[in-house]
Amino acid sequence: MIIKSDEEVKKIRSAGLILAKTHELLAHALKPGITTLELDQIAEEFIRSQGAVPSFKGLYGFPASICTSVNEEVVHGIPSKDVKLKDGDIIGIDIGVCLDGLHADGAKTHAIGEVPEETKKLIQVTRESFYKGIQYAKAGHHLYEISAAIQEYVEAHGFSVVRDLVGHGVGRKLHEEPQIPNYKVPGRGPKLQKGMVLAIEPMVNAGSYEVRILSNDTVVTRDGSLSAHYEHTIAITDGEPEILTKL
Repeated sequence: MIIKSDEEVKKIRSAGLILAKTHELLAHALKPGITTLELDQIAEEFIRSQGAVPSFKGLYGFPASICTSVNEEVVHGIPSKDVKLKDGDIIGIDIGVCLDGLHADGAKTHAIGEVPEETKKLIQVTRESFYKGIQYAKAGHHLYEISAAIQEYVEAHGFSVVRDLVGHGVGRKLHEEPQIPNYKVPGRGPKLQKGMVLAIEPMVNAGSYEVRILSNDTVVTRDGSLSAHYEHTIAITDGEPEILTKL
């Protein structure tokens, strides 16, 4: 189990603040007609202007600074000049920021213009499931209590949790142990301790939980249904968890 020092948590918090401001900037830029490549350029320029670097660029060969996953794309959508957002789309924006060798990771899903009530509900339930999960993100609890709480909340609202992708520890590397499923698994998982830093990220589908991976590594829902993603980097403390990637 990787335990961070107070100093490391402080640096991840600084990276997280840049990440939160990037999300804010992109939320204001979202409108029909903007391309996902333009969003990527806005994000990269801002992150670098803050003395940080985009964690995703070049990671596992990823060509861009952020992931832009539209509609049935679950995660790892690649920004492109050919993908123009239109009224009724939803987009998951996943951002990683590295500052002084430490990473923060966070994602949000947005609706473009007017979307049906069921789509709004998908985005809202995904976000709320994160908060249901982190009620258990306290020293002395076990990791899979977070997983079970996310799944129970999502399924109670008629949606499904992706099984093939998980949350993760984060710090010196963007992806560290432990893996954090968003669904119940056998056992209780590791005991949570102060100083653990975790990226909790429900990925929720409107239809079946099954996904497939395209040739460019973008993950999409197998049945073509919409998918939403919500993620924050959190620190386990002596009390309530601290969200490190919000303003």
